[in-house]
Amino acid sequence: MTSPKKPEILFLCVHNAGRSQMAAAFARQRGAGRVVVHSAGTAPGEHLNPVVIEAMLEKDLDVRDQMPQELTEAMGRSADVVVTMGCGDSCPVYPGKRYLDWEITDPAGRSLDDVRRIRDEVEERVADLLDELLSRAD
Repeated sequence: MTSPKKPEILFLCVHNAGRSQMAAAFARQRGAGRVVVHSAGTAPGEHLNPVVIEAMLEKDLDVRDQMPQELTEAMGRSADVVVTMGCGDSCPVYPGKRYLDWEITDPAGRSLDDVRRIRDEVEERVADLLDELLSRAD
């Protein structure tokens, strides 16, 4: 008897240095091994936004060891849900995949207070998505 496939989520933005990294960290924490999480960018930056790192540490999530990743074909093809955040036309479309476009402010150049609000919005959206995906998987 094979176990059911874990839902796979791809969080995708341009630089993979803020929003998508926050979403992936929350999904890994809340998913507790019940989901496969990918985070990538279409034009990845060199490092995570330091204000994002600080805001995530306030939630006891340490993303300092994460690096922006470039989107691979394998990530896109394996994902059940592709969550885009501000990449517009630069995000590729993979046929047969479910897409969610989250209009969330880019944290680049924002104050810590602004990034906290962005972080909290990302956390809420991730919680809702996981509730939906994991209720289907049960």
